Amino acid sequence: MPNTNNLSDFRTFGLSDFTPNQLGFHFPAEFEKQDALWLSWPHKEASWPGKIHLIYNSYCEFILRVASHQRVCINVADQAMKDFAVNAIRNSAYGKHVAVENLFANIYFYFHPTNDAWCRDHGPAFLVNRETKKKAIVDWGYNAWGDKYPPYDLDDNIPTLIAKELNLPVFYPEIVMEGGSVEFNGKGTLLTTTACLLNENRNPHLSQNQIEKYLSDYYGVNHILWLGDGIVGDDTDGHIDDITRFVNEDTVVTVVEENKNDENYGLLQENLHMLKGMRLENGKQLNIIELPMPKAIIYEDQRLPASYANFYISNENVIVPIFNDDKNDSKALDILQDCFKDRKVVGIDSVDLIWGLGSFHCLSQQEPAV
Repeated sequence: MPNTNNLSDFRTFGLSDFTPNQLGFHFPAEFEKQDALWLSWPHKEASWPGKIHLIYNSYCEFILRVASHQRVCINVADQAMKDFAVNAIRNSAYGKHVAVENLFANIYFYFHPTNDAWCRDHGPAFLVNRETKKKAIVDWGYNAWGDKYPPYDLDDNIPTLIAKELNLPVFYPEIVMEGGSVEFNGKGTLLTTTACLLNENRNPHLSQNQIEKYLSDYYGVNHILWLGDGIVGDDTDGHIDDITRFVNEDTVVTVVEENKNDENYGLLQENLHMLKGMRLENGKQLNIIELPMPKAIIYEDQRLPASYANFYISNENVIVPIFNDDKNDSKALDILQDCFKDRKVVGIDSVDLIWGLGSFHCLSQQEPAV
Protein backbone atom coordinates (compact mmCIF):
# COMPACT_ATOMS: atom_id res chain seq x y z
CA MET A 1 0.00 0.00 0.00
CA PRO A 2 1.51 3.40 -0.96
CA ASN A 3 2.04 6.17 1.55
CA THR A 4 -0.77 8.58 0.66
CA ASN A 5 0.67 11.30 2.88
CA ASN A 6 3.21 11.96 0.17
CA LEU A 7 1.54 12.75 -3.14
CA SER A 8 4.67 12.12 -5.19
CA ASP A 9 5.01 8.64 -3.66
CA PHE A 10 1.32 8.14 -4.30
CA ARG A 11 1.76 8.82 -7.99
CA THR A 12 5.01 6.96 -8.38
CA PHE A 13 3.49 3.82 -6.91
CA GLY A 14 0.73 3.86 -9.49
CA LEU A 15 -2.93 4.45 -8.82
CA SER A 16 -3.98 1.57 -11.02
CA ASP A 17 -2.72 -0.92 -8.41
CA PHE A 18 -5.36 0.05 -5.84
CA THR A 19 -8.93 1.32 -5.96
CA PRO A 20 -9.86 4.65 -4.39
CA ASN A 21 -11.79 2.81 -1.69
CA GLN A 22 -8.73 0.74 -0.78
CA LEU A 23 -6.70 3.93 -0.54
CA GLY A 24 -9.20 5.63 1.76
CA PHE A 25 -10.94 7.92 -0.74
CA HIS A 26 -14.65 8.69 -0.86
CA PHE A 27 -17.06 11.02 -2.64
CA PRO A 28 -18.34 13.61 -0.11
CA ALA A 29 -21.99 14.60 0.03
CA GLU A 30 -22.96 17.76 -1.80
CA PHE A 31 -24.15 19.39 1.42
CA GLU A 32 -20.63 19.15 2.89
CA LYS A 33 -18.29 22.14 2.61
CA GLN A 34 -17.09 22.96 -0.91
CA ASP A 35 -14.10 24.70 -2.44
CA ALA A 36 -15.71 25.47 -5.77
CA LEU A 37 -18.53 25.05 -8.25
CA TRP A 38 -17.48 23.75 -11.69
CA LEU A 39 -19.39 24.60 -14.87
CA SER A 40 -18.97 24.26 -18.63
CA TRP A 41 -20.18 27.35 -20.44
CA PRO A 42 -23.32 26.64 -22.55
CA HIS A 43 -22.64 27.15 -26.24
CA LYS A 44 -24.28 24.27 -28.11
CA GLU A 45 -27.36 25.71 -29.80
CA ALA A 46 -28.70 22.24 -30.56
CA SER A 47 -29.18 21.70 -26.83
CA TRP A 48 -31.55 24.67 -26.64
CA PRO A 49 -32.78 24.98 -30.24
CA GLY A 50 -34.13 28.46 -30.80
CA LYS A 51 -33.73 29.36 -27.12
CA ILE A 52 -30.07 29.35 -26.14
CA HIS A 53 -29.97 33.17 -26.02
CA LEU A 54 -32.75 33.08 -23.41
CA ILE A 55 -30.97 30.88 -20.87
CA TYR A 56 -28.10 33.20 -19.98
CA ASN A 57 -29.94 35.43 -17.49
CA SER A 58 -30.80 32.45 -15.29
CA TYR A 59 -27.44 30.78 -15.83
CA CYS A 60 -25.54 33.94 -14.93
CA GLU A 61 -27.63 34.49 -11.82
CA PHE A 62 -26.68 30.95 -10.78
CA ILE A 63 -23.01 31.83 -11.23
CA LEU A 64 -23.24 35.11 -9.32
CA ARG A 65 -25.28 33.71 -6.44
CA VAL A 66 -22.60 31.10 -5.81
CA ALA A 67 -19.67 33.45 -6.53
CA SER A 68 -20.86 35.61 -3.65
CA HIS A 69 -19.35 33.10 -1.23
CA GLN A 70 -17.21 30.51 -3.05
CA ARG A 71 -15.18 30.02 -6.20
CA VAL A 72 -16.89 29.34 -9.52
CA CYS A 73 -14.73 27.63 -12.15
CA ILE A 74 -15.94 27.71 -15.73
CA ASN A 75 -14.68 25.66 -18.67
CA VAL A 76 -14.56 27.67 -21.92
CA ALA A 77 -13.18 26.83 -25.35
CA ASP A 78 -11.09 29.93 -25.95
CA GLN A 79 -10.68 33.64 -25.32
CA ALA A 80 -13.68 34.49 -27.49
CA MET A 81 -15.96 32.29 -25.41
CA LYS A 82 -14.50 33.70 -22.21
CA ASP A 83 -15.18 37.24 -23.43
CA PHE A 84 -18.74 36.26 -24.33
CA ALA A 85 -19.23 34.73 -20.88
CA VAL A 86 -17.81 37.75 -19.05
CA ASN A 87 -20.11 40.08 -20.97
CA ALA A 88 -23.11 37.84 -20.39
CA ILE A 89 -22.43 37.73 -16.65
CA ARG A 90 -21.79 41.46 -16.46
CA ASN A 91 -24.91 42.37 -18.45
CA SER A 92 -27.28 39.81 -16.99
CA ALA A 93 -30.42 40.99 -15.24
CA TYR A 94 -29.10 39.86 -11.85
CA GLY A 95 -25.60 41.18 -12.60
CA LYS A 96 -26.97 44.68 -13.00
CA HIS A 97 -28.28 44.63 -9.43
CA VAL A 98 -25.21 43.38 -7.56
CA ALA A 99 -21.57 44.41 -7.27
CA VAL A 100 -20.74 42.21 -10.23
CA GLU A 101 -17.16 43.44 -10.72
CA ASN A 102 -16.33 42.43 -7.16
CA LEU A 103 -17.81 38.98 -7.72
CA PHE A 104 -15.50 38.39 -10.69
CA ALA A 105 -12.72 37.92 -8.13
CA ASN A 106 -14.36 34.57 -7.35
CA ILE A 107 -14.93 33.51 -10.98
CA TYR A 108 -12.18 31.60 -12.79
CA PHE A 109 -12.07 30.55 -16.43
CA TYR A 110 -10.18 27.55 -17.81
CA PHE A 111 -9.51 26.91 -21.47
CA HIS A 112 -11.02 23.42 -21.57
CA PRO A 113 -13.15 23.04 -24.72
CA THR A 114 -16.37 21.07 -24.38
CA ASN A 115 -19.08 19.71 -26.65
CA ASP A 116 -21.89 20.69 -24.32
CA ALA A 117 -22.71 22.24 -20.93
CA TRP A 118 -23.70 19.31 -18.70
CA CYS A 119 -20.82 19.35 -16.25
CA ARG A 120 -22.56 17.11 -13.70
CA ASP A 121 -22.15 14.24 -16.13
CA HIS A 122 -18.93 14.99 -18.00
CA GLY A 123 -17.11 16.79 -15.19
CA PRO A 124 -14.73 15.29 -12.64
CA ALA A 125 -15.86 13.22 -9.69
CA PHE A 126 -13.82 14.73 -6.86
CA LEU A 127 -12.76 12.35 -4.11
CA VAL A 128 -11.28 13.16 -0.70
CA ASN A 129 -9.04 10.89 1.35
CA ARG A 130 -10.50 10.42 4.80
CA GLU A 131 -7.11 10.39 6.54
CA THR A 132 -4.76 12.57 4.50
CA LYS A 133 -7.47 14.99 3.27
CA LYS A 134 -5.87 14.96 -0.17
CA LYS A 135 -8.05 15.07 -3.28
CA ALA A 136 -8.15 12.89 -6.35
CA ILE A 137 -10.39 12.71 -9.41
CA VAL A 138 -12.26 9.85 -11.03
CA ASP A 139 -12.45 10.12 -14.81
CA TRP A 140 -15.38 7.89 -15.68
CA GLY A 141 -16.13 7.13 -19.30
CA TYR A 142 -18.74 9.42 -20.85
CA ASN A 143 -20.89 8.56 -23.88
CA ALA A 144 -23.55 11.33 -23.85
CA TRP A 145 -26.26 9.20 -22.21
CA GLY A 146 -25.96 6.18 -24.42
CA ASP A 147 -24.51 7.80 -27.54
CA LYS A 148 -27.57 10.03 -27.94
CA TYR A 149 -25.74 13.27 -28.76
CA PRO A 150 -22.41 12.79 -30.54
CA PRO A 151 -19.78 14.07 -30.67
CA TYR A 152 -18.76 14.00 -27.01
CA ASP A 153 -14.99 13.45 -27.18
CA LEU A 154 -14.20 16.88 -25.72
CA ASP A 155 -16.57 16.35 -22.82
CA ASP A 156 -15.01 12.97 -22.13
CA ASN A 157 -11.61 14.67 -21.64
CA ILE A 158 -12.74 17.23 -19.08
CA PRO A 159 -11.96 15.36 -15.82
CA THR A 160 -8.36 14.71 -16.81
CA LEU A 161 -7.87 18.29 -18.03
CA ILE A 162 -9.10 19.60 -14.69
CA ALA A 163 -6.93 17.11 -12.81
CA LYS A 164 -3.88 18.38 -14.69
CA GLU A 165 -4.87 21.97 -13.95
CA LEU A 166 -5.21 21.22 -10.23
CA ASN A 167 -2.27 18.80 -10.09
CA LEU A 168 -4.43 15.95 -8.82
CA PRO A 169 -4.07 12.20 -9.43
CA VAL A 170 -6.69 10.48 -11.58
CA PHE A 171 -8.42 7.11 -11.41
CA TYR A 172 -9.73 5.54 -14.65
CA PRO A 173 -12.46 2.93 -14.06
CA GLU A 174 -12.97 2.58 -17.85
CA ILE A 175 -16.73 2.21 -17.63
CA VAL A 176 -19.48 4.76 -18.35
CA MET A 177 -20.87 6.66 -15.36
CA GLU A 178 -22.59 10.05 -15.01
CA GLY A 179 -22.67 12.31 -11.99
CA GLY A 180 -26.40 12.89 -12.26
CA SER A 181 -27.06 9.18 -11.92
CA VAL A 182 -25.73 8.91 -8.36
CA GLU A 183 -26.59 10.59 -5.05
CA PHE A 184 -24.61 10.40 -1.79
CA ASN A 185 -25.17 10.86 1.93
CA GLY A 186 -21.43 11.13 2.67
CA LYS A 187 -21.55 8.28 5.20
CA GLY A 188 -21.33 5.30 2.87
CA THR A 189 -24.71 5.20 1.12
CA LEU A 190 -25.22 5.78 -2.62
CA LEU A 191 -28.65 6.11 -4.22
CA THR A 192 -29.22 5.44 -7.93
CA THR A 193 -31.72 4.01 -10.44
CA THR A 194 -31.93 0.77 -12.35
CA ALA A 195 -33.42 2.63 -15.34
CA CYS A 196 -30.12 4.41 -15.91
CA LEU A 197 -27.28 2.31 -14.57
CA LEU A 198 -28.64 -0.98 -15.87
CA ASN A 199 -29.55 0.46 -19.26
CA GLU A 200 -27.92 -1.50 -22.06
CA ASN A 201 -26.69 1.75 -23.64
CA ARG A 202 -24.23 2.35 -20.78
CA ASN A 203 -22.31 -0.76 -19.73
CA PRO A 204 -24.09 -3.75 -21.32
CA HIS A 205 -21.24 -6.11 -20.41
CA LEU A 206 -21.72 -5.56 -16.67
CA SER A 207 -24.24 -7.12 -14.28
CA GLN A 208 -25.84 -5.22 -11.42
CA ASN A 209 -23.41 -6.81 -8.97
CA GLN A 210 -20.45 -5.79 -11.12
CA ILE A 211 -21.72 -2.21 -11.36
CA GLU A 212 -22.14 -2.13 -7.59
CA LYS A 213 -18.51 -3.22 -7.26
CA TYR A 214 -17.39 -0.29 -9.42
CA LEU A 215 -19.53 2.11 -7.40
CA SER A 216 -18.03 0.82 -4.17
CA ASP A 217 -14.46 0.77 -5.46
CA TYR A 218 -14.43 4.18 -7.12
CA TYR A 219 -16.85 6.26 -5.01
CA GLY A 220 -15.78 4.79 -1.67
CA VAL A 221 -19.28 3.68 -0.62
CA ASN A 222 -20.40 0.46 1.04
CA HIS A 223 -24.18 0.60 0.74
CA ILE A 224 -26.10 1.01 -2.53
CA LEU A 225 -29.83 1.69 -2.82
CA TRP A 226 -31.71 1.29 -6.11
CA LEU A 227 -34.81 3.14 -7.24
CA GLY A 228 -36.61 2.40 -10.51
CA ASP A 229 -37.59 4.86 -13.22
CA GLY A 230 -36.90 8.54 -13.72
CA ILE A 231 -39.42 11.21 -14.67
CA VAL A 232 -41.07 11.56 -18.05
CA GLY A 233 -39.02 13.57 -20.55
CA ASP A 234 -35.66 12.78 -18.96
CA ASP A 235 -33.36 11.88 -21.84
CA THR A 236 -30.73 10.51 -19.43
CA ASP A 237 -32.83 7.36 -18.91
CA GLY A 238 -33.69 8.17 -15.31
CA HIS A 239 -31.12 10.23 -13.44
CA ILE A 240 -31.58 10.26 -9.68
CA ASP A 241 -31.03 14.02 -9.44
CA ASP A 242 -34.48 14.66 -10.93
CA ILE A 243 -36.30 12.52 -8.39
CA THR A 244 -34.60 11.96 -5.00
CA ARG A 245 -31.84 13.89 -3.21
CA PHE A 246 -30.09 13.67 0.13
CA VAL A 247 -30.41 16.85 2.20
CA ASN A 248 -28.49 15.40 5.14
CA GLU A 249 -26.99 12.02 5.96
CA ASP A 250 -30.31 10.35 6.82
CA THR A 251 -32.92 12.48 5.02
CA VAL A 252 -34.02 12.60 1.40
CA VAL A 253 -36.46 14.80 -0.46
CA THR A 254 -38.31 12.96 -3.19
CA VAL A 255 -40.69 14.39 -5.78
CA VAL A 256 -44.29 13.24 -5.93
CA GLU A 257 -47.08 14.07 -8.35
CA GLU A 258 -50.51 14.79 -6.85
CA ASN A 259 -52.40 14.56 -10.14
CA LYS A 260 -53.32 10.89 -10.59
CA ASN A 261 -53.83 11.44 -14.31
CA ASP A 262 -50.28 12.72 -14.83
CA GLU A 263 -47.75 10.42 -16.51
CA ASN A 264 -45.38 10.82 -13.56
CA TYR A 265 -47.89 9.88 -10.86
CA GLY A 266 -47.49 6.09 -10.89
CA LEU A 267 -43.74 5.88 -11.28
CA LEU A 268 -43.12 8.47 -8.52
CA GLN A 269 -45.50 6.64 -6.19
CA GLU A 270 -43.54 3.46 -6.86
CA ASN A 271 -40.28 5.22 -6.03
CA LEU A 272 -41.82 6.59 -2.83
CA HIS A 273 -42.94 3.09 -1.87
CA MET A 274 -39.44 1.73 -2.50
CA LEU A 275 -37.84 4.50 -0.43
CA LYS A 276 -40.05 3.68 2.53
CA GLY A 277 -38.65 0.16 2.57
CA MET A 278 -35.01 1.21 2.39
CA ARG A 279 -32.46 1.35 5.18
CA LEU A 280 -29.23 3.33 5.46
CA GLU A 281 -25.76 1.93 5.97
CA ASN A 282 -26.32 2.06 9.75
CA GLY A 283 -29.62 0.18 9.52
CA LYS A 284 -31.81 3.23 10.13
CA GLN A 285 -34.87 3.94 8.03
CA LEU A 286 -34.68 6.87 5.65
CA ASN A 287 -36.33 10.09 6.73
CA ILE A 288 -38.43 10.97 3.65
CA ILE A 289 -39.74 14.44 2.82
CA GLU A 290 -42.10 14.76 -0.13
CA LEU A 291 -41.49 17.53 -2.66
CA PRO A 292 -44.15 18.52 -5.20
CA MET A 293 -43.70 18.36 -8.93
CA PRO A 294 -44.31 21.53 -10.96
CA LYS A 295 -47.14 21.68 -13.44
CA ALA A 296 -46.30 19.94 -16.70
CA ILE A 297 -44.12 21.98 -19.04
CA ILE A 298 -44.66 21.12 -22.68
CA TYR A 299 -42.77 22.87 -25.46
CA GLU A 300 -43.04 22.02 -29.13
CA ASP A 301 -45.20 19.02 -28.19
CA GLN A 302 -42.47 17.64 -25.90
CA ARG A 303 -42.90 16.98 -22.16
CA LEU A 304 -39.87 18.48 -20.43
CA PRO A 305 -38.25 17.00 -17.29
CA ALA A 306 -39.05 19.90 -14.97
CA SER A 307 -38.32 19.00 -11.34
CA TYR A 308 -37.59 20.90 -8.15
CA ALA A 309 -35.21 18.10 -7.16
CA ASN A 310 -32.63 19.38 -9.65
CA PHE A 311 -31.27 21.90 -7.14
CA TYR A 312 -27.62 22.70 -6.42
CA ILE A 313 -26.35 22.93 -2.84
CA SER A 314 -23.57 25.49 -2.35
CA ASN A 315 -21.95 26.54 0.93
CA GLU A 316 -24.49 29.27 1.63
CA ASN A 317 -27.30 28.83 -0.91
CA VAL A 318 -29.51 26.15 -2.38
CA ILE A 319 -30.24 27.09 -6.00
CA VAL A 320 -33.62 25.68 -7.03
CA PRO A 321 -35.16 25.69 -10.52
CA ILE A 322 -38.63 27.25 -10.58
CA PHE A 323 -41.16 27.16 -13.39
CA ASN A 324 -43.69 30.01 -13.19
CA ASP A 325 -45.96 27.80 -11.10
CA ASP A 326 -47.13 30.05 -8.26
CA LYS A 327 -48.55 27.26 -6.12
CA ASN A 328 -45.87 24.62 -6.45
CA ASP A 329 -42.85 26.92 -6.81
CA SER A 330 -43.59 28.49 -3.43
CA LYS A 331 -44.41 25.17 -1.81
CA ALA A 332 -41.17 23.56 -3.02
CA LEU A 333 -39.05 26.52 -1.90
CA ASP A 334 -40.65 26.49 1.55
CA ILE A 335 -40.06 22.75 1.97
CA LEU A 336 -36.43 23.03 0.91
CA GLN A 337 -35.84 26.07 3.12
CA ASP A 338 -37.05 24.00 6.07
CA CYS A 339 -34.56 21.28 5.07
CA PHE A 340 -31.63 23.69 4.79
CA LYS A 341 -31.92 25.96 7.82
CA ASP A 342 -28.24 26.97 7.53
CA ARG A 343 -28.54 28.09 3.89
CA LYS A 344 -30.66 30.50 1.88
CA VAL A 345 -32.90 28.75 -0.63
CA VAL A 346 -33.03 30.72 -3.89
CA GLY A 347 -35.44 30.02 -6.72
CA ILE A 348 -34.23 30.90 -10.23
CA ASP A 349 -36.44 30.77 -13.31
CA SER A 350 -35.74 27.60 -15.29
CA VAL A 351 -38.56 27.65 -17.85
CA ASP A 352 -36.20 28.32 -20.76
CA LEU A 353 -33.30 26.37 -19.25
CA ILE A 354 -35.34 23.16 -19.01
CA TRP A 355 -35.75 23.14 -22.79
CA GLY A 356 -32.21 21.74 -22.69
CA LEU A 357 -33.67 18.83 -20.64
CA GLY A 358 -31.76 19.70 -17.47
CA SER A 359 -31.33 22.43 -14.90
CA PHE A 360 -28.88 23.70 -12.27
CA HIS A 361 -27.78 20.38 -10.83
CA CYS A 362 -27.27 18.87 -14.30
CA LEU A 363 -25.14 21.85 -15.27
CA SER A 364 -22.87 21.78 -12.22
CA GLN A 365 -20.31 19.74 -10.32
CA GLN A 366 -18.99 20.56 -6.87
CA GLU A 367 -15.39 20.42 -5.73
CA PRO A 368 -15.29 19.52 -2.03
CA ALA A 369 -13.21 21.36 0.53
CA VAL A 370 -10.51 19.60 2.55
